[in-house]
Amino acid sequence: MAMSSKKGKMFTEINITPLTDIFLVLLIIMMVVAPTFQSMDNAISVPEINSGISIEQKNATVSITKEGLMYINGREISPESLTDELVALKSSLEKPEVVVKADEQVKSSEIMKVMNAAQDAEYKKLIVAGEPLSKKEQKDLQKQNESQGA
Repeated sequence: MAMSSKKGKMFTEINITPLTDIFLVLLIIMMVVAPTFQSMDNAISVPEINSGISIEQKNATVSITKEGLMYINGREISPESLTDELVALKSSLEKPEVVVKADEQVKSSEIMKVMNAAQDAEYKKLIVAGEPLSKKEQKDLQKQNESQGA
């Protein structure tokens, strides 16, 4: 797109200064507006994960071994009486919370039974311990109950 000047010479250069001014203005506008796009999801509250915090022993702790044996605070119980035991224990607790500690081989249906029993006993909070019930803890629970039963 060549243009001729008044003297008849061809003008072949393009002045890009206004073009760079426009791009710089657009860049500044985007730098100012971009942070508002990141803060638009303030209505969404992301749940917090409590990692590394020890669980208080003032709660009702339900332990499940890989064989399916259930213990409440170290005392063996039958799965059928879990709701009744949780109701009886609720009055002696500071907070109505149940902590579930299970072996890694326990089926999730067993944990669901504990959840349903806690809901039936009207507990407000259920905590599933992140660390599974170790073999040592399982043996300690069994020894403790054998010594109490003997």
